[in-house]
Amino acid sequence: MTMLTQRLAASLEATARLLRRGGDTKVLVLGGVRSGKSRHAERLMAPHPEVVYVAPGPPAGNGDPEWAERIARHRARRPGNWRTLETTDLATTLRKASRPLLIDCLGTWVSQVLGEVGAWDAADGWELRLDERMEDFLAAFSAAHVPVVVVSNEAGMGVVPATFSGRVFRDVLGTLNNRVGALVDSVQLVMAGRVVRLRERAYQ
Repeated sequence: MTMLTQRLAASLEATARLLRRGGDTKVLVLGGVRSGKSRHAERLMAPHPEVVYVAPGPPAGNGDPEWAERIARHRARRPGNWRTLETTDLATTLRKASRPLLIDCLGTWVSQVLGEVGAWDAADGWELRLDERMEDFLAAFSAAHVPVVVVSNEAGMGVVPATFSGRVFRDVLGTLNNRVGALVDSVQLVMAGRVVRLRERAYQ
């Protein structure tokens, strides 16, 4: 085992020990598309006998075969005793939680919420409705008293999106990641299947 592999294994085990203790341990797992972030988050929650997997994206039966196949692959690798909850009401889910939560992911949730508040059509008052949803989620997340692992996309490393919708999505998700990062006990970045623990305090 290489020194790097040893450090990564020790880091994973340290986080898993914290999660096993229960309480208010919270972890944010960031990464790009196909980076391995979801698998890493699932490994962090593996010590718990019961986990609620919260899927805040489009439902499996939305008529998109590719999306349904993607969801099926995720479900197939999760333990059979985990429960799946499909919802965009993350605030209520966090407030009612009595067992560990794995939320995967904030990127799909932000996309859904932007549609619900009318951002894509620039409907009157969408910014206010969006702020209310974000603040409600952050308040509930901060107050949660169960272990929570949140997965999110790191979407701000590329060029500025050419479309209004792309820029809104990137800016909202980037801001949300920043604020969630300030509330968690650990931020972990997954790149090409490798995990980097980010220990510095986030900017406010």
